[in-house]
Amino acid sequence: MNETFTKLAGKTQKDLLKLLVEKKDALQTFKLGNTKSKTKNVKEGRTIRKEIAQIMSIIDSAKK
Repeated sequence: MNETFTKLAGKTQKDLLKLLVEKKDALQTFKLGNTKSKTKNVKEGRTIRKEIAQIMSIIDSAKK
């Protein structure tokens, strides 16, 4: 497991949900900037999607 995943696993459910909303907003902003060719770092979208998936995995595993 990588470092960010272990940091996320230590957070509370409420913090994870708040972070998930922030990351989804960041992804939407990235996509909008990407269509207008304002984005400099094109790999940023991949990392944001990866972080969203990690957060959702932790939330899902906590429900079980």
